[in-house]
Parts: sequence; structure tokens; C-alpha cells
Amino acid sequence: MTGTIAAEPTDAQCAERLVASMSHAVDRVGHEPVLTDAVLRYLAPCPGETMVDATVGAGGHGRHLAPRLLEGGRLLGLDRDPAALAAAAQQLAEFSPMVSLVRADFRDLQGVLRRQGLEAVDGLLADLGVSSLQLDHPARGFSFLTDAPLDMRMDPDGSVTAADLVNTQSADALADLFTTLGEERFSRQIARGIVEARRRGRLSTTKQLVDVIVRAVPPAARHGRLHVATRTFQALRLAVNDELGALRSLLEHLPAVLRPGGRAVIISFHSGEDRLVKRAFAEGARRGVWTVLTKTPVRPGHEEMARNPRARSAKLRAVRREPR
Repeated sequence: MTGTIAAEPTDAQCAERLVASMSHAVDRVGHEPVLTDAVLRYLAPCPGETMVDATVGAGGHGRHLAPRLLEGGRLLGLDRDPAALAAAAQQLAEFSPMVSLVRADFRDLQGVLRRQGLEAVDGLLADLGVSSLQLDHPARGFSFLTDAPLDMRMDPDGSVTAADLVNTQSADALADLFTTLGEERFSRQIARGIVEARRRGRLSTTKQLVDVIVRAVPPAARHGRLHVATRTFQALRLAVNDELGALRSLLEHLPAVLRPGGRAVIISFHSGEDRLVKRAFAEGARRGVWTVLTKTPVRPGHEEMARNPRARSAKLRAVRREPR
């Protein structure tokens, strides 16, 4: 559905839509999306616009965006996880047919837009990292808090699992991965522990890996603010899903998919992701491609972090496309 493009709304009309969408959506969202106020402020969705939620997940942010695009607007949601798309379909059912959900990696955004009959869009949101839906499903293997297969694939049809990596990579390769993607200071010890453990049999569950990590690090490091396995699991997840590679591709093609005046909002949870976004936004601003709307990243406040601890490492950056 393309719909009839509405007349350009006034600032007052957009503000009314913002209040209405927030009050309408809060009661219906099954999980709390992060930094929702800032997402709405910088994306500034208004009636008749077309926007992409490149990581639609369970539809939490989409639930806030969709009401503001009515009438005549369109929301395109992408995700490579079919379980997430099924949840988003339920969450956003009342906004059909203005919502289109597509199983796709956002690195293929340009191809998806072409297949949807779109050349460019008015706004794009990418909420990076693992979703609550995935973390809360033990069988997916993303969490170290429950015993499950060592999987971590966002796309369940992906060819490489976390178990494949820990059972085939050399100690040096694993240590480099844990250092680069997880910033794990005990990466060498953990990598050696993994190689030693797999000599006794394949590591196939999250509990087996957690046990190896606990034994490998010094006793004093086992009880810090973060769980001792956090950084190793993060590194494996990023590697299994090539998340930084996908982000580089999105940032490379972002200028081409935003209309003049279009806005992009990217939320990252990992320092490597945030560095890529910061550099790409700064370079684009230097070349006159867009204006950076966030001089420093927007962070969740104390109230949001208390309500939603998973938001604590979120950083939001935003840009507005300049005329070509």
C-alpha cells in the first residue's frame, strides 16, 4: 500500500500525533523499546511519510511510529528472525495494510526497497544488537543465564553457530575475536581454556561455555558488575551474525535511501558499533551529505535504566539528509 500522500502537516499537528501515539502505544507494547522518546523526537514521523524500521523485532518501536504515519503513510519493517516478524505482525496488526514486514538483513536494504517499489524513504530506524525476544527465548542460546544449545543465530537458517566457532577456531583466533568484539581483558586465558576443554569433547551448550570461562579467569574477576561471560558471549554473537559487517553496509548505503530532509536514527549497544556510526555520520556531515542532529549520543536516563536494565548501554545518534 502506498496510500495518498497527505498535505504537509504543521508542527502542531505533528506534536498532537506524538502525544496520541505515545499514549496509545504504551499499554500495548509487550516489551519496552529503548529510548522511545528520543526515537520519536529525531525521526519526527508525520502523516503520509514512509519509514523503515530496519530491526523491527517484536514491533515495539513500530507500535509508536505507525500511528504517526497515518493517514497515507507506510511503515516497512525488516528482520532476519522469523519469530520476531511473527511477533511484530501481531503487535502491528491493527495498522495493516500500511505496515509491510519483510524477512531480510538490513544490509540488503536497497534491494528490499526496490522490491517494495520504493526508491527512498523519509526515515530509518536501526536498533542494533540482540532483542529481548531473542534473549528471553532460552533455546536460541543468546543468554548465559540458562542452559541451552550454543547457537546465537539471529537468522535460524544461518550456516554458522557459536558452537561451530568455539569448536573449530584456534586459540589465537578466538582470543582475537574476544578482544576485538568483546573487549575481554582475559581473552587469552578464555581462549586457551576453550581449546583445552574441547579436547575432552565438543562444547555444545551455553552452560559448558560459561563453566569454561569461569574456570579460565582469575577468581577476583568472577564477581564483577557484569557477569563473567558477558563479553565472550557478546563477541560470539557479533561474529556469528556478522553484525559489524551488516552495519558497515547499512551506513554505506544510507545516503542513497534517505530522501532530502529524511532522518536516520541508529541505536547501538556496543562500542565498536557506536564508533562506526559516529565516524560515518561525521564523514557524511563533512561532505555535506547530512546534518548530525546529536552532537553527543543520547543515553537513557536513570528512570529508564531502572525500568529497563537492558537499556543501560544504549547510545542513540541521528542525522538529517541534506538536499542532493
